[in-house]
Amino acid sequence: MSELPKTPRGVAARTLDLGDNAIAAEVYGPHNAHLDRLESLLGIGCAPRGNALTISGGARALDAAVRAVTGLAERARSGHGVEAADVEAAVRMIRDDAAAPDLALKTRKKTIQPRTPMQADYIRAMGRFDLVFGLGPAGTGKTYLAVAMAVSKYLKGEISRIVLSRPAVEAGENLGFLPGDLRDKVDPYLRPLYDALNDMMPADQVQKRIETGEIEIAPLAFMRGRTLTDAFVIVDEAQNTTAVQMKMLLTRLGEGSVMVVNGDLTQVDLPKGVRSGLRDALETLEGVGGVGVVEFTDRDVVRHGLVARIVAAYAARSPASPYEAPPGGGHG
Repeated sequence: MSELPKTPRGVAARTLDLGDNAIAAEVYGPHNAHLDRLESLLGIGCAPRGNALTISGGARALDAAVRAVTGLAERARSGHGVEAADVEAAVRMIRDDAAAPDLALKTRKKTIQPRTPMQADYIRAMGRFDLVFGLGPAGTGKTYLAVAMAVSKYLKGEISRIVLSRPAVEAGENLGFLPGDLRDKVDPYLRPLYDALNDMMPADQVQKRIETGEIEIAPLAFMRGRTLTDAFVIVDEAQNTTAVQMKMLLTRLGEGSVMVVNGDLTQVDLPKGVRSGLRDALETLEGVGGVGVVEFTDRDVVRHGLVARIVAAYAARSPASPYEAPPGGGHG
C-alpha cells in the first residue's frame, strides 16, 4: 500500500475521518492488512494517514469501499474486534445488497438493516418460506430480526396479528417457587419479546394492541388447540420444547401465516433424557419443501465483542454443528 497518485479521469476519491486511533487501528488491521484486502476485493486504492483514510476508485467500487469501511468502523465502535473474516463479510454483504431487493425492515420507531450476510439470508428466508428455523447462539439477532419482520408485515397490512411465544422452561430455577400468579411467573421468560417490540413501536401502541389481541405474547402451553391464521408467529428458545410440544406448535400454522422458530441447540435446559423438540423437528422435516433453515455462528454475534469471543470459546468445546450434538437431554 502506497500513497495514492493523482486521481485519473474516471476515478474518484473520498477521505473518511475515523476519528479515533483505536477505531482506525481496528479498521486498518495489522500492518494495514484489512485495507490490503479491501483493495484486492474491490479494486480500489487506500491511503491511510492517521485517522484519515483516503479511498480512490471507480464510482461503484468507491461507494462499496466507503460502505464497507463505515460498517467496519461501526463494528469497532460497538466494542467488536475487526478481523479478516469481517472484511470479507462486509464486502459480501454489500454485493448481496446490490444483487437483491431492499432488505430494510421498517417499523414505527426505526428501520432495521441486516448487519451480517447470515442476517440477510435470514430476512430473505422469512420473506420466502412459511416456516423458518433460525439456529445459533445468543446475540446473533434471531429474535430481534424476527420481531422486526413481524412488525413490518403488520404495519403494511400483510398480516393481522403477531403471536410471540416461548416455552417456560427454567434454566436451573423452578417456576413454582417464584412469587405471584401465572402471568407474574411467565412474564420474565417473555421479557426479551416485550423488549424487542418496545424497541420498534411506541409502548402505548404495543400495550393497546396486546389488549385488542392484535399482539399476543404467551407461553407455549397456551397454543394448544388453536389454529393461527393470518398471523406472524415467533417461537423463541425452541430448543426447550419437547418433541410433542413442537409437533403441537407446528400444526397450529393456519392460512396466511408465517412461523419462525428460533433456538440454540447448545443451550438445552430440558430435564436429562428429554429430547429437544427443535432437534427432533429439524431431523423430521429435513427435505420437506417450504421450510427454511438458517444457521448462525459466532461470526454473526452483534452484541459486545466479548460476547462473540465467549460464544466461540464455548463452541470450541462442542461439536462443530448442532446436528452433530448427542440427541439426548441435558445441554447436548
